[in-house]
Amino acid sequence: MAFVITDNCRGCRFTDCVSVCPVDCFYGDGEQLYINPDECIDCGACEPECPVEAIHDEGSLPEDKLQWIKLNAERAPNLPNITQKQAAVPGAEERKAALGF
Repeated sequence: MAFVITDNCRGCRFTDCVSVCPVDCFYGDGEQLYINPDECIDCGACEPECPVEAIHDEGSLPEDKLQWIKLNAERAPNLPNITQKQAAVPGAEERKAALGF
């Protein structure tokens, strides 16, 4: 199994998770990050680093987030690899607050 990034990342794109990934399996577009499940080694180092709790173990995803397994698998291979911490997107702190974090 792999870890999955869900919609909490959208509009934030905090990259704290990227800096602890031993296999560089994070990819991103202008709104959020995705994990390539073929590269993730299921180490879990990224999960506690996410300030908006967007990262979940595939096996523990809530029912309403299961579509994110497919979305990560489809999108990650077609996006740039993100291997270093970057600035969050504009408005990220407001989105974080709106999510309750």
